[in-house]
Amino acid sequence: MAGDKYLYNNAGTITEKAAIQTSAGAGDAGKIPALDTAGKLDTSMMPTGIAADTASVTTSEALAAGDLVNIWNSTGAKARKADATVAGKEAHGFVLSAVSSGAAATVYFEGTNSGVTGLTPGVQYLSTTAGLATATPPSGSGNVVQRVGFATAAAALNFQSQPPVVLA
Repeated sequence: MAGDKYLYNNAGTITEKAAIQTSAGAGDAGKIPALDTAGKLDTSMMPTGIAADTASVTTSEALAAGDLVNIWNSTGAKARKADATVAGKEAHGFVLSAVSSGAAATVYFEGTNSGVTGLTPGVQYLSTTAGLATATPPSGSGNVVQRVGFATAAAALNFQSQPPVVLA
């Protein structure tokens, strides 16, 4: 989507110019920015260190938008669905877009997971259904109890990973 345009004085001639939506660096100094299709500034326009806490991680299974993910080592970092039925598969982050197995996923380590549905506002735990959160902590022997954040709406999980506890 093209950004809005503005008028500027070009050596005495009023000229229309498009605002930029991404920055290539110092060459774009002094230019007027436009918001992207989500109504936000592109991260390329933010100061170094100011952006979402993310990493591009290859998946070891297909992931759905909103899935809570576990990062593990399999000849390098891999992302898979977090699962409260297995010790060692605690939630480290989440994805906002569906990704096929073997593809690169953008994993978010903090922030609002808007890819979820059906949550009850309040504290959320890693579910025994892989990739999901639940308001009810798991209670079975060997299950992992991990608080993963707070739901502010049915489709908004403020992700805040806590240390997991494996039940006896």
